[in-house]
Amino acid sequence: MGSGGRSTRHKEGHAIKRAPADKPPFTLAQIKMAIPPHCFERSLIKSSYYLVHDLVIVAAILYLATAVIPLLPAGLTRVTAWTLYVVAQGCAATGVWVVAHECGHHAFSDYQLLDDVLGLVLHSCLLVPYFSWKFSHRRHHYNHASMENDEVFVPEQKAVLAWYAPCVRNPVGRLLFLAGHLTVGWPLYLTLNANGKAYPRWANHFDPYGPIFSDRERVQVLVTDVSLLAVWFAVFKLASAFGFWSVVRVYGAPLLIVNAWVVLITYLHHTHQALPHYDSSEWDWLRGALATMDRDYGVFNRVLHNVTDTHVLHHLFPAMPHYHAMEATKAIRPLLGDYYKRDATPIAKALWREAKECIFVEPMADRKGVLWYSNKI
Repeated sequence: MGSGGRSTRHKEGHAIKRAPADKPPFTLAQIKMAIPPHCFERSLIKSSYYLVHDLVIVAAILYLATAVIPLLPAGLTRVTAWTLYVVAQGCAATGVWVVAHECGHHAFSDYQLLDDVLGLVLHSCLLVPYFSWKFSHRRHHYNHASMENDEVFVPEQKAVLAWYAPCVRNPVGRLLFLAGHLTVGWPLYLTLNANGKAYPRWANHFDPYGPIFSDRERVQVLVTDVSLLAVWFAVFKLASAFGFWSVVRVYGAPLLIVNAWVVLITYLHHTHQALPHYDSSEWDWLRGALATMDRDYGVFNRVLHNVTDTHVLHHLFPAMPHYHAMEATKAIRPLLGDYYKRDATPIAKALWREAKECIFVEPMADRKGVLWYSNKI
């Protein structure tokens, strides 16, 4: 089957079956027909329920932290309590992040203006440039798995590997790579376009006249910048009133958890030895959309509104609300067959494995336009 359907091997010895790389024997219209029609319906009431649910949890965690933790004995007990708060609040806030992401895909309601206003407010509070990222993320969906045109998680080829790439092959270097990836990977992408599409000049998500954006998008990017400045001003005023470290504990540290979740989820969706990438001689939209991996995060699947284990479906129909995604995924799996990929490897093990084995992509000898991950430097 061309370059697809073959097996490669992990160093542990078990075979990994690659996704087919030939054009699928089905169309997007046929996939859509396999899904119950109600799965495409957006409900403002249901979407609002999930948002309010998440915001109530965020508020409850914040209240408990500020009301109870100061009463605990100073020292290890209080440090432990604040650590638990940061992790719990970061997880809950990531659920809000996912809802705002749905607003960007017009999956929250039937009203585009409402989706954009709500998404702008929610993402700005999480220091995400809503419209800017909405535009670049939309192009990621349009061009997924294209070596030339994808917007993010564009893998390097062997001939142009970064200087630090060989270091990732040893455990210490790999640990440092993952630590940096999870802590500063998201802000570096937004500000420096790290791991993003190559542009002829510096690209970032805050410059309305940057190469990422078209002329008709520049005003909305500016609106995004103003919204973020307003949030930063509010943070400054809170720090002035309650103290810098109080704001870091309550707001800044949980945002680090949110950012880590965003990088972890997206990295594992798009990085796996079974997933192909394509150059312009082979790429088409459907094959690119299918070149992603569903993962199993256990109880966190629900916390994160199943964005984790329905990503294949999301790339096919990004405007579908998350609360229909599980049903729709189940409906399309028989039709997709081997084109559907899911890996239930425990997340920590999968993260370590992918960082070890997916260092660059290279074409097969018999099919230059299809590229696969490798680590044989």
